[in-house]
This record gives sequence, C-alpha cells and structure tokens, in this order.
Amino acid sequence: MRILLDECVTKHLKPHLNHHEVFTVREMQWSGIKNGKLMTLCVENRFDILLTIDKNLVYQQNLSSHALTVVIFNCATSKVDELVTFLPSFNKQILSFEKNKAS
Repeated sequence: MRILLDECVTKHLKPHLNHHEVFTVREMQWSGIKNGKLMTLCVENRFDILLTIDKNLVYQQNLSSHALTVVIFNCATSKVDELVTFLPSFNKQILSFEKNKAS
C-alpha cells in the first residue's frame, strides 16, 4: 500500500506503518497544497490512501470524484501516542482493502 500522511498527521506515525510504502506531504514537497489538488496529486502519483485527521475534509471535497481512499482518524491531536491507537483497526481494514483490490 502506498500511503500519504497529510500535513496534519505527524511524521512520527510513519515508522508504525513500516509494512507499507509511506510518505509525508513534506517529503513529496507538497506542503501547503490544498486538499482538492493534493488528492489529485495522490492519484497521479499512485497513492492508495491519504491518511488524515482533518474531519472537515468530507465536507470540503467530493471524495468520490477521486480514485483514492481517504482515511480519517477521529482524534483531537496528531500526537503519535494517540494515532497509534487507531492502527489495529486501520491495519485490519487495509487487509480487507487489499483482498478486494486483488479480486
């Protein structure tokens, strides 16, 4: 899985996703790019998932218009200790996603 960590997600989450190919917005040199353009860049660069904590994204963008899965962790901060609590469920969903993608 190719995963992009949105700007609002700490880069310290990346080592916890070591079974995937993970990049940060900063590493891609996409800092400051607005969500619509960012989602387009994700598709163009073959990312499977945009991982964010921006709960407003679903109201600001038409998510179905992009061939991209957007995952929103429902947390108040980007502290890695809080984000890792979502990983067991996230990893379980990734396995399901990969199986569906392969079929």
